[in-house]
Amino acid sequence: MATGLSILLFFLLLFLLSLGIWVAPALITLGYILLEFFTPAPVGSLLASTLWDASWNWALTALPLFIWMGEILFRTRLSSEMFKGLAPMLSSLPGGLLHVNVVGCGIMAAVAGSSAVTCATIGRMSIPELKKRNYDETLSIGSLAGSGTLGLLIPPSIMLIVYGVLAQVSISRLFIAGVLPGIMIIGIFMTYIMIRAKLNPSLAPKQDITYTFLEKILAAKNLLPVVGLIFLVLGSIYGGYATPTEAATIGVIGALLLAWFSKSLNVKSFVDSLMGAVKTSCMINFIIVGAAFLSLAMGYTGIPKQLGQIVNEFQLSQLSLLAILTLLYIFLGCFLEGTSMMVLTASVVLPMVQTAGIDLIWFGIFTVIVVEMAQITPPVGFNLFVLQGMTGRDILKITKAALPFFFLMLLSIIILVAFPQIVTAPVNFMIR
Repeated sequence: MATGLSILLFFLLLFLLSLGIWVAPALITLGYILLEFFTPAPVGSLLASTLWDASWNWALTALPLFIWMGEILFRTRLSSEMFKGLAPMLSSLPGGLLHVNVVGCGIMAAVAGSSAVTCATIGRMSIPELKKRNYDETLSIGSLAGSGTLGLLIPPSIMLIVYGVLAQVSISRLFIAGVLPGIMIIGIFMTYIMIRAKLNPSLAPKQDITYTFLEKILAAKNLLPVVGLIFLVLGSIYGGYATPTEAATIGVIGALLLAWFSKSLNVKSFVDSLMGAVKTSCMINFIIVGAAFLSLAMGYTGIPKQLGQIVNEFQLSQLSLLAILTLLYIFLGCFLEGTSMMVLTASVVLPMVQTAGIDLIWFGIFTVIVVEMAQITPPVGFNLFVLQGMTGRDILKITKAALPFFFLMLLSIIILVAFPQIVTAPVNFMIR
């Protein structure tokens, strides 16, 4: 019964989405069908109470603030300042300025919280500079596509906030858990670029410009504003001085100050950043309340409990379940953007994961990395469209460029499965 109904719901959801219906109304429609036709529950009162209860969750207050912080920084000259600071330090490595894409996206991710903002902010400066210096275009685009996804993982991540609300786990702990995996992926990307550059030096031509140690130190001062903001936001959370919501408030104030001192803040940029944050926040919140109603409806039908029993009956190992979920998320990533994918699967997947004894904090990081992979899978890979708009290249060429980094993220998942301590150890340390 549960399996058949779940399959029916899945295909019904795909049908609704294929009609062009927004994700949130599609989720609410599915919940309504479940309650109306498969339970005796009062649909109207449950719909009203659930939508209200899900919309004022305190944990969600951090969401619009972090989004606004990213929108403000997107409209500053932060990308050019970061390039000036990183280029002298990274140019001597094999692969040269290609590493600016990776490290720059890692730094930007720590203040933006969004994959699209991270990719666009770094790309609008690095792509012209790399092209001017005759770097291989495919590797330039691919490294930016892959590294841009770090905006979903490295805290303060909007995706981790959404997952924390759905799974009812500590957002602060998720932020702590996301740091080392983010650094690990940066290291994997940089290693790949160095190997490619060593094997084929023409991909990253040596530059005539050399920098002294003093020049590198002086250039690093361009990174001080953004590093200072990262320290304020994340340091306040990790040190236990602020909740994620309070840290987000600090981040917004810091971003406004950076924009003011860089002379990027005016009435137009302020209004544009605010409206961008409002639109994105409303979209995500609408999806979340729709998912909350669907989760309630599924609870009334007993589907999650029955699926958990199925996991027990088939005696699926944790490894087998994770492999199946990885394939599922990769498939869904071809048709849905990250937030929608995570939200609509949560009500079914989370009970199965809990039954299998998988740590929800660890699973949150696992899920976000898989969702990251969805950002560079066609036809709905959001980062692919961002790069298409910036480069003017065909979407197939951009997809081909991003493919190696897709497999590198798959490698990072394998590493996390083999060594879960990369996620859990920092959390346990901070708790103590």
